[in-house]
Amino acid sequence: MRLKERVAIVTGGARGLGRAFALRLAGEGARVMIMNIVLRDKDLADMKETVRQIQDIGGEARHFQGDVSSEHDCRAMAEATEAAFGHMDILINNAAVYEGLVRKPFDEIGLDEWDRVMTVNVKGAFLCVRAVYPYMKAQQYGKIVNLCSETAFTGSHGFVHYVTSKGGILAMTRALAVELGPHNICINAVAPGFTDTESSRSLADVSKYDTSKTPLQRLGTPDDITGAALFLASPESDFITGQTVVVDGGRYMH
Repeated sequence: MRLKERVAIVTGGARGLGRAFALRLAGEGARVMIMNIVLRDKDLADMKETVRQIQDIGGEARHFQGDVSSEHDCRAMAEATEAAFGHMDILINNAAVYEGLVRKPFDEIGLDEWDRVMTVNVKGAFLCVRAVYPYMKAQQYGKIVNLCSETAFTGSHGFVHYVTSKGGILAMTRALAVELGPHNICINAVAPGFTDTESSRSLADVSKYDTSKTPLQRLGTPDDITGAALFLASPESDFITGQTVVVDGGRYMH
């Protein structure tokens, strides 16, 4: 197992792609802390279900109710992880506003919605990195994986706030690689193309997605994305930092 004795934090891990990340890492031996905001009973139930599924495969997991856009909550999450597991090695910055967004021209996007997307998607990732940094610095090791998007390279009509937030993640990943590198902390990003997830299905009919321009001629799956993140979280990528891996079947090449 590639992550035996490692401790991983997965934000937005209650369901969907976040749950897939948590299960993939746990399957490789990591002990996992799930962080998710709780706005309704279902959020807490889903988070507990992720923990249960990890336990069912023989893994160890805890959950933490918190908002990634709150500095207090992020620090409390890191403290809870240290208290529960004794250290932390991996951070998967998955939490983001995506599900429920409606495509609309840039001049029709409300400023409150713009601010919400930026606050969660960019500031949230930044605050989570700041929260785990002292612990990773002290042990002189850490792996951080940020969730970017292919749209940061290609754009996406009617989604300027989301695309801009993911462009911020790409730039932040590069900037932080320079600062974190001297402490043996690697930070990289995974940029999925359109992927068949719960969130994507809430936005569009995934069965109608045009794959004619995708060399591999199919839609991405959660396994495709979690596989890339697992590599970046594992010792196999200990000399890789500041990079963004596009996982889209070859649709965008750079």
